[in-house]
Amino acid sequence: MRKSVFVLILISVSSSLFAQKKKKGEKQDPAKQEMQTPPVVQAQTDAKPAKDTTQKVDRLTQHYAMKYSAAVQWSDYEVAKDALYDLIVENPGNDSLIYDLAVFYYQNQKYPPAVLVSQELLKRNPKNTAALEISAAGYENLGVFDRSLQSYESLYLLLNNPATLYKMAFIQLRLKRYKESLTSADILLTGKDAETLKITYTGANNLPKEYLMKVALLNLKGMIAEEQGDKVTAKKYYQESLAQAPDFPLAKENLAKLK
Repeated sequence: MRKSVFVLILISVSSSLFAQKKKKGEKQDPAKQEMQTPPVVQAQTDAKPAKDTTQKVDRLTQHYAMKYSAAVQWSDYEVAKDALYDLIVENPGNDSLIYDLAVFYYQNQKYPPAVLVSQELLKRNPKNTAALEISAAGYENLGVFDRSLQSYESLYLLLNNPATLYKMAFIQLRLKRYKESLTSADILLTGKDAETLKITYTGANNLPKEYLMKVALLNLKGMIAEEQGDKVTAKKYYQESLAQAPDFPLAKENLAKLK
């Protein structure tokens, strides 16, 4: 016996709302902007249990789904998380519910469980791009840059997304993999995306402002040169970055420190 249409719709709508909720004042992360919650909850197709058992499972699932929906509506995230765990216990094969749990942990800056939950999804499907995104960003926030880079590399191979390559370039710099970082930056600079895509940085007035990706990449090349001891080349790239955007804060700071 399949679960009722009502329960399926309720879980689906609740999951979408839950994934979109954020704590007040939380900064938006590029990884989170692209994540989307799978909209469909799969009905179980195992052998039919006895009628009474099926009805009991249906009632439990419906109860937990209603609890989940109410908790999300009233912004009680801990209760929503508990209800989500209950739903996962009742629907262990449902990846969308597990994904929602990973999103919950990531958005609440609980990066270790966010990474662990994303790894469970990747065991089931190594090409799950949403799970790879949480894994990459989670490891990055934990400072485990080598594992973060691995996840970003897998994501880039699947999506060929310039924003992912941009993240890779900066992590490669952190890992002192200068040649790889420079290659990533040059790939982006030779394409059209660097002239159209924008990134956000906080300026001196503490307000966010958008800049062309090209501006940040020129600054990155300056940082690579500086870390390798080539101050002349570093200065050239910082000046090129500022020629594109005179108020770009990172290039201004880096040039000032170089002098």
